[in-house]
Amino acid sequence: MMLPPVFLDRDGVINRNRDDYVREVSHWVPYPGVFRSMARLTEAGLPIVVVTNQSAIGRGYTTRDVVEQLHALLLERAAKAGARISGVYYCPHRPDEGCGCRKPAVGMVETARRELGLPDGGWMVGDAATDMELGRASGLRTLLVLTGRGREQLDGIRKTGGPEPWAVCDGLDAAVTRILADMREK
Repeated sequence: MMLPPVFLDRDGVINRNRDDYVREVSHWVPYPGVFRSMARLTEAGLPIVVVTNQSAIGRGYTTRDVVEQLHALLLERAAKAGARISGVYYCPHRPDEGCGCRKPAVGMVETARRELGLPDGGWMVGDAATDMELGRASGLRTLLVLTGRGREQLDGIRKTGGPEPWAVCDGLDAAVTRILADMREK
């Protein structure tokens, strides 16, 4: 039986976020150690799926081709470190388009589960309140990382009295440690 998946946001979790969007492959700067962290998940048998809003496409700041080149590089770098990413799903739409795939909507998670034959449950690691909302709506344990926009997003969640993430972690490696501990506890 397949183990539950780990869904990862991209910008702010795997790589540095940019206020002006990651519009070119050269803008993509992975955080140190992220690929080794992903390899730990692979070694534990957990499927990894990247789910990312990429409205820069819909806004005309970049193209699908550039985003797909970047994702090919992401898959290559992960594989070299011993990590296997089962799929990368992205929403190209602007926030005002009302699609079913833009986080916090659950479309990317549902599509990944269907296409990859993933079981229910698992974890969502992100740096934004929308990642946490997606995770809760999809039946996932939510881990907010303090990289990217994480600190300011956590402040916003707490100021508005929104639901707390299941765990708050300094970065992806700490999130992976928490996920692996949770898996052992089950």
